[in-house]
Amino acid sequence: MKSKKIYQQLYFQVVIAIIGGVILGRFYPEIGEKMKPLGDGFIRLVKMIIAPVIFITLTLGIAHMTDLAKVGRIALKSMIYFLTFSTLALFIGLIVGNLLQPGSGLNIDPANLSGDISQYQQKAHGTTITEFLTNIIPDTLLSPLVGDNILQILLVSILMGVALVLTKDKSQSIINFLQDLSAPVFKIVHILMKLAPIGAFGAMAFTIGKYGLYSVLNLIFLVGTFYFASLLFVIVILGAVAWYNGFNIFKLIIYLKEEVLMVLGTSSSESALPGIMEKLEKAGCSKTIVGFVVPIVIWRCYSRTVN
Repeated sequence: MKSKKIYQQLYFQVVIAIIGGVILGRFYPEIGEKMKPLGDGFIRLVKMIIAPVIFITLTLGIAHMTDLAKVGRIALKSMIYFLTFSTLALFIGLIVGNLLQPGSGLNIDPANLSGDISQYQQKAHGTTITEFLTNIIPDTLLSPLVGDNILQILLVSILMGVALVLTKDKSQSIINFLQDLSAPVFKIVHILMKLAPIGAFGAMAFTIGKYGLYSVLNLIFLVGTFYFASLLFVIVILGAVAWYNGFNIFKLIIYLKEEVLMVLGTSSSESALPGIMEKLEKAGCSKTIVGFVVPIVIWRCYSRTVN
């Protein structure tokens, strides 16, 4: 197969789009602000396909298993890994933040900061474990597939996958249908990913046009501290895990470079979810693990950003 030239590579197109968005927002801020629908539209298109991708991937991954106890072990191990490395990430963030102190010297009085955060405070204090668990249960079996609650999608996918395993002698046609459906669904993902440069361009042009390049540069130390802490976690902690399991973390990052740049350009982790899931499957990861772990990680990134 003939290799693509660099200008045909998606990651190169996204980089050029980000640079173009910065230039437009810097020199023509009024036009840059009007580019917001391009970024928002792309993210909405990606969100549109997230539910089918998760449902098909996780349901088929479980349906192809013969040992349901293995599904439980995967879920348990995933939660242990998730809690462990989330805790390590928090420690690294606290250490880097206290050492570098990115907000030091700004002399900002929090009482004078604009914006009403009372609604977020009330929401955070009003959310109990019972309410959280109750909200995972959807109104109907099909409602998560037309919504954006990732945890509800995971619940329905797991239940459907388990049900297909228990009734495999009568449900083979449904498994075959989902297998056939996965081809056009992931083809839609490929089509949408071609629009990633447009989405990155619109999002970056709006950001620079609205807030200005200099206001963004003034926050460069804060943003740089965040990225430094993130890189430290990825290279040291995840790098050690990758080494222990026999692969190179830098090769994985290069493998996922389009998705990394997409998150950078659109400021949305959800935009990278379908592509990451497909690439990890192609790299040899189990459908069950990919379908269970990746959406939870993306959901946690999204919920932390919102909150």
